[in-house]
Amino acid sequence: MIETNRFEDVLQINMGREKDGQVLYWVSAYLVDGLLIDTGCAHTALELADFLKDFDASVAVNTHYHEDHVGANRLLQERFGIDIFAHRDSVPLINQVPELYPYQELVWGYPEPSEVRCIPESIETDHFHFDVIDTPGHSIGHITLVEPDRGWCFTGDLFVSEKPRVIRPEEDVEQIVRSMYRLLELPVSELVLFTSVHKVVQNGRKALRACIEYLKDVSHQARRLEEEGHSIEDIVRIIFGGEDLFPELTDGQFSSENLVRSALSGLGVSWTFPKNRS
Repeated sequence: MIETNRFEDVLQINMGREKDGQVLYWVSAYLVDGLLIDTGCAHTALELADFLKDFDASVAVNTHYHEDHVGANRLLQERFGIDIFAHRDSVPLINQVPELYPYQELVWGYPEPSEVRCIPESIETDHFHFDVIDTPGHSIGHITLVEPDRGWCFTGDLFVSEKPRVIRPEEDVEQIVRSMYRLLELPVSELVLFTSVHKVVQNGRKALRACIEYLKDVSHQARRLEEEGHSIEDIVRIIFGGEDLFPELTDGQFSSENLVRSALSGLGVSWTFPKNRS
């Protein structure tokens, strides 16, 4: 299924596989001035390609290599000849078949390998300029695109909510925080966050600050509880009230335990916000 929303000159394209009349999980791509940011999952690739035939999409960027962001790459290249770019660390991973857990195969499907090019420091369209910002943490090779004059900030999976309670085991909380700081330090008057999870956050600076403060609090609580002799399971129960259904549904890949372990393994982050930014 595909649904769309428009914010200023940006078209949000929300995609998800339907099962029993329900979308299993929405993932968002964005089309602005001929630039497509992410291509969704394999299960919706045909729908996306059919949808884009009425638009002039000439170039695409993958914010990272995960299966729900590169799923239509190959089809769009074959059908429209679209050039696709990604971070140099993501390029070889996009050009191979990934290893997926059953839940990933069910919800998003296996993307066909596609040949993408290393993204330059910026992307120019007919009317806009996009700076490419390295923002690792959710994954290696993760980037964010920022249009400085308009404050548009396409965050991929760097920001999904102000208070995330589950992450994958390979995610790095310290890197996530550092990447969010990098966005806060940009010399732009405002930030509008275009997320991959079906929402646009207009006060992006406020949301990023709130997420950093939340992760800071989780880290401090987890460290204090560990020093008091509590187990990881105890810490998850005390901070989050225990695990929800995500670990069971995702073969343990998304869990609060992963968040706690990453928070405890961090080397320490300066929590001082950049000055002179609203």
